[in-house]
Amino acid sequence: MSEPNSAAIKISAVRSRTHHITVAAMLSAVAFALMFIEIPIPALIPAFVKLDISDLPELLAAFSLGPVYGVVVALMKNLLIILIKGSSSANVGELCNFVLGAVFSLVAGILYRRKKSRKSALIGSIIGAALMALISVPLNYFVVYPAYVACYGMSMDVIVGMYQAILPNSDSLIKSLAIFNLPFTFVKGMIDVALCFLIYKPLSPILHR
Repeated sequence: MSEPNSAAIKISAVRSRTHHITVAAMLSAVAFALMFIEIPIPALIPAFVKLDISDLPELLAAFSLGPVYGVVVALMKNLLIILIKGSSSANVGELCNFVLGAVFSLVAGILYRRKKSRKSALIGSIIGAALMALISVPLNYFVVYPAYVACYGMSMDVIVGMYQAILPNSDSLIKSLAIFNLPFTFVKGMIDVALCFLIYKPLSPILHR
């Protein structure tokens, strides 16, 4: 009796792994497509910083498949962008997007996995969004914006000037990132959270085996 049971367990494990890979691939493709839907909000933040919901599939993967799959979807999304669309920032923008999305989904997924409930999912998502927003400040300051200056030949004064056009007091890059990008990134994450909670149950038959 032990051999059939062992075989059944192996078959079940293979099916589960296949399902996880299939769903992760599907969510990666959706995340890739969502990156093309960008909404500028010039009254609140410079137009070159746009709102998108491409982190939503990563959150869905983290909750349904596990936190590692959230990171995988974030990675695949940005690899697809580089391979198909190409990078306009020597891959720095895609690296930043991956790091922030990975932090967001990994933290939310880990906290949800410890205790699977709507409350823990919400708490994990809020903490993940907050960490993503905090990390975005040094990441943009030390890596992304210097790369944009190098790639586009823009001076940092011009970039800061775009922030000052909205709020004159934002007279330095670090202040601009703290005033604009930090809350913007957090709100962006919370929009993903709200959408995730809205569509997770209807998508559950597809996300779960």
